[in-house]
Amino acid sequence: MRNYSLRKRILVTGGAGFLGSHLCERLVADGQDVVCVDNFFTGTKDNIAPLLGNPHFELVRHDVTFPLYVEVDEIYNLACPAAPIHYQYDPVQTTKTSVHGAINMLGLAKRVKAKILQASTSEVYGDPEVHPQTESYWGNVNPIGIRSCYDEGKRCAETLFFDYWRQHHLRIKVARIFNTYGPRMHPNDGRVVSNFIVQSLRGEPITVYGQGLQTRSFCYVDDLVDGLIRLMDSSDDVTGPVNLGNPDEFTIRELAEKIIALSGTKTELAFSPLPADDPVRRRPDIAIAKDKLGWEPKVNIDQGLRKTIEFFDGLLINQNGRT
Repeated sequence: MRNYSLRKRILVTGGAGFLGSHLCERLVADGQDVVCVDNFFTGTKDNIAPLLGNPHFELVRHDVTFPLYVEVDEIYNLACPAAPIHYQYDPVQTTKTSVHGAINMLGLAKRVKAKILQASTSEVYGDPEVHPQTESYWGNVNPIGIRSCYDEGKRCAETLFFDYWRQHHLRIKVARIFNTYGPRMHPNDGRVVSNFIVQSLRGEPITVYGQGLQTRSFCYVDDLVDGLIRLMDSSDDVTGPVNLGNPDEFTIRELAEKIIALSGTKTELAFSPLPADDPVRRRPDIAIAKDKLGWEPKVNIDQGLRKTIEFFDGLLINQNGRT
């Protein structure tokens, strides 16, 4: 395709989702032609509405568990519900999306000789016994738990990517994405940042699981998108997996208190039992990303949360007429 245009033609599966829409927006802004594929299970046209009139953006409604026939130079495979409330709704379909989706996108990449990136996850580490998590750690995952459809689906997708690399010499990239947040998160996705912000803005008690002592590391979406693009543009010998996330670590309770302070509302914490297989600690080691990609997060937690709170504040006003 590059013989006919200076622009790359790039396929983004899951392109109407939270992360995918930001990636599509950035790629179009960088001067590329983007084909966005989504079945709208968790994605929404609202996320990509500003791009719909752009001649360099194309939207295709499609489920990646079925083959897709397009001509592209690069593929970002982001398709899969990422929030527990969504991926546990239909766990069989979640596994199929990760596994069949990977097979179909790898087959497409093989046919058109495209470079392909897999959006994997820190969940491949399970409830880690190594801290912080390095890419060499194989993980501690329950293969039969309620989170396994997502965790094991992503682990299998990584296996497929590296087998296609070894067997078919495909140009692959694997990113292990840690907790990412920012505007366009779904208000009902059950993820901790969106949950806390929505509850705080509504003046409701903030639901904290356990005692809130479990830790997470939160990466703002713009930083994460930059990391994905840098990984895709890296030399072919950089296959990954590469951790992409913010190494600043907070307890869930600290996050809740920070969101209450930044949103300027008066609310309290409500404690609930810890969900099954919920990891106790999560923090990326990003030494490889720094060394191979020259990448590290730039947006600190206060800056990112302010932008995210502003987004949800506007969303709730529009939806509910909240004042």
